[in-house]
Amino acid sequence: MASTSSASAPAHAHGFGPGKLLLNWLILVCLTFSTFGVSQIQMPVNYHLAAAICISVVKTTLVVLFFMHVRHSSNLTKLTVVSGFLWLAFMIFITLSDYWTRGWLDTFASGR
Repeated sequence: MASTSSASAPAHAHGFGPGKLLLNWLILVCLTFSTFGVSQIQMPVNYHLAAAICISVVKTTLVVLFFMHVRHSSNLTKLTVVSGFLWLAFMIFITLSDYWTRGWLDTFASGR
């Protein structure tokens, strides 16, 4: 007997099929080439970093929404994804705050 369960529904049951996934993949490839292109342009280093981070955020968003099917998931799944990214941002901030303030130790030690 054939199963009609929605758990085994194909990807196009959620409104996107192979065509949209292929388009998404092509956009990701173009963004990868644009990351390389931006790295070849002469500009200050901080702008290279900002451009690369912006492009990577767009690529990550596309992967999470379409390839990981979060776009059509439950609210609990979306909350889990958002909380995971917030936790990652928090951990990066804590690590960078330690790195940014290491020079302060010499400043306070020399005052004695």
